[in-house]
Parts: sequence; structure tokens; C-alpha cells
Amino acid sequence: MRRNGFATFMLVVLVAFVSNAQSNLLNATKPSDIGKKTKEQLATDNDKPLEYGFIDDRDIMWSKVVWEYVDLNERINLPYYYPIDTTSVDKDRRSLFDTLLRGIKNGDINEVYDDSYFTTQLTKKEIIGRLSRIDTTDAGIDELNAGNTDIDEYIDRIDLTAQDIEGYKLKGLWYFDKRQGELKYRLLALAPVAPDVQLMGRDDLDVSEQLPLFWVFYPNARKTLHKMKVFNQKNSAYPISYDHLLNARRFSYIIYREENMYGNRDVAQYVKGNALFQVLASEKIKSVIRNKELDMWNY
Repeated sequence: MRRNGFATFMLVVLVAFVSNAQSNLLNATKPSDIGKKTKEQLATDNDKPLEYGFIDDRDIMWSKVVWEYVDLNERINLPYYYPIDTTSVDKDRRSLFDTLLRGIKNGDINEVYDDSYFTTQLTKKEIIGRLSRIDTTDAGIDELNAGNTDIDEYIDRIDLTAQDIEGYKLKGLWYFDKRQGELKYRLLALAPVAPDVQLMGRDDLDVSEQLPLFWVFYPNARKTLHKMKVFNQKNSAYPISYDHLLNARRFSYIIYREENMYGNRDVAQYVKGNALFQVLASEKIKSVIRNKELDMWNY
């Protein structure tokens, strides 16, 4: 059953890849024609995210919420980081951060929150305000004290860009579907992680701490992430969307938190001062989840 389901998923993904390849490239008579689909292509186009389907609560025999961290310094995770320079690539190729930010600015992504529990929803203005800092130099303050209001040359602006993103935090649910008889995963939210913009560029302060900028409710962002394509190194005629990449869990990660009786505390809160033991504790959580499906079939 698992093998048949995987084959069906791959078939749908392959069809989506074919429809998402850069159209009219060989038939274009001018650069502006590249990427434009014919009327026939538009009529038969079914390019949309693969629907999850309805899961009844009674079909969930077991579940566990986990929080994961995807480090963009690891090679397998680089497709989420690049390209950071968008001046020399196609308009449909952006980093995951730029894709999320574009969707937020366009209003396509509006379910954005301050934390992974979705308690406080953020406005577009609040989100953009977290990505920049404006400082007035000492010379500018002296000019203001002297009565001069034209101090644009004394103002420094620091903006967070895709280059500053260190990783992503993911929140997801592992569950055992008793109707399908298999262990499944559903991504619930993701958050870009970067240094605090209020501390960037200041030599007198430590900027090593990384903070999640905002949490995006993933189902609300699927359409936007499906439109943006990731470069396929093996075949550029069949690009991959971010939605495909994330749902297929094609990334390296470490579990830094699981739901537990201690208020869902992080692994680092109960395994302190030893990075190796923290990694081992994370791997233990992975093993428990991975073995859950095998345990379900033991009598």
C-alpha cells in the first residue's frame, strides 16, 4: 500500500514538473515571449499543489508534534538558500525567504504569526518592520540639536536579506493513519531564522543568537511556494517547486523540540552544556518516531 501511494505521488509530481518547465523557450521570437504559454496550454494547465485530502480525527491512532531546525550551511539544504543574488537569474527562481516575503507583500500569504502556537497574528507592516533597522549617527544627532532637519546622509539603514538567513524552523505533526495503515507527516508551519537585526553591525554586542523572524502557517503558503521553482541540477527542463521539496522532506534537519509534559521544552533546556548529547537526544526522538510504524504491526 505504501509503495502504491508513493508511486501515485511521484506520478503527480512528474506531471507537475512537465507543466512547470519553462514554456515557449525554443519557439520564442523575442525574449518577452519566453515563459508565455499558448491558449491550448493555459486551457489544459492544472498546475496547483497536490491536495492533502481530509483526515478524520478518528483515523489518527497516534500523533506527535515536533519542531525541527534546517541548517542552511549544510549542502543538501542549499536549494532553500540560493539564489541570493536575483539580478542574474529568471524571475521564477528565488530563495525560499524571498518567496515567502514576496507572498506576504503581495497579500497571497496572510496567515503569519509571532510564534509557532499561532497566538498573535502579525500584520504586513509589523513583519516588514522586523527586517530592517534605522540608526542616526552621532553626527546626525548633533545636526538635529543644531536645528538642521535634513540629515538623510547621517542615517544608516540595515536590512535583512536572503543572504542573512541562517536556517528554518519547522513545526510538523507525525501521525499514524489507521485507515491507510502507515506513518505520515504533515508540515504545519515554518519560520526563517536570522540574527537579530537590532544587533547587526554593532561590534560592541554579541550577534550570535539566531531568532525566528515570523511563523508562516504552511497550508496558507502552499500556492505561493508551488509557483516558485527550485533549480534541478540533474535536469533543468523539470524544475521542482518548494512545495514539492518540503512535502517530500528533502532536507537535513535536527529535532530541537517535541511536545512533552514539561511545557514542550527544547532539548537544549534539559540537556545542557553538551552539544553531542543534545544531538543524541534528538536522534533518540527520531528513532522513537521511526519505530512507531513498526511497533504498530507487532502483536
